[in-house]
Amino acid sequence: MNITRSGRPALTRPDGTPLRVLVVDDDPDLAEVLCGALRYEGWQVGTADDGASAVAAARELMPDAVVLDVMLPDTDGLAVLRSLHTVKPDVCVLFLTARDAVEDRIAGITAGGDDYVTKPFSLEEVVARLRGLLRRAGMARQLEEGPRLTVGDLVMDEEAREVTRAGELIELSPTEFELLRFLMRNPRRVLSKAQILDRVWSYDFGGRAHVVELYISYLRKKVDTGREPMIHTVRGAGYVLKPVPR
Repeated sequence: MNITRSGRPALTRPDGTPLRVLVVDDDPDLAEVLCGALRYEGWQVGTADDGASAVAAARELMPDAVVLDVMLPDTDGLAVLRSLHTVKPDVCVLFLTARDAVEDRIAGITAGGDDYVTKPFSLEEVVARLRGLLRRAGMARQLEEGPRLTVGDLVMDEEAREVTRAGELIELSPTEFELLRFLMRNPRRVLSKAQILDRVWSYDFGGRAHVVELYISYLRKKVDTGREPMIHTVRGAGYVLKPVPR
């Protein structure tokens, strides 16, 4: 198993060379921290602190992905995105934004951005978003897949912390991931709310059924919406994950 210093399975370009990522942000401290996290993934990283230098750096690096701040000193990220697409049309772009209004998010995606994270964010989230973007775009492959759980068309890569159903990536929060992992490790087995609380939240059952119910509802929206349901309620007993009959 090829593991990065971050502890995740290594992700490379299809030809086995390091992935190339350009970080564009005018905050030098933030850029340095981001670059460090991406280098821990074994990736080649370049930086730029404004729009003009970003386009110049992209021509030199030819990045597979760009982490792009929406607000730059000489222009806005949307204008930079358009220029980047003239340099490398298939580049993946992850926007960093301090704005959380829906219209700002829509503007970024409509302009051709692939995803966004809102400041403040965790480095883990940025890395996970980039890994997902690059894999979905076919720009990356994982060196020796990690351990997998499979129930029907639902697949969980425990080391990469990625979940797909019918090949479609499902974004989960850490708690949702742990809950689904517990269900997938016990397919067709009815699990009580007490068992789930003890395993996922590590505390004894005591009037906290609403926590389990809430997160089960979150999982259903992400795993089952628009598909044949896999997560079932057994009245008075708990929940069970069942593969969909083919």
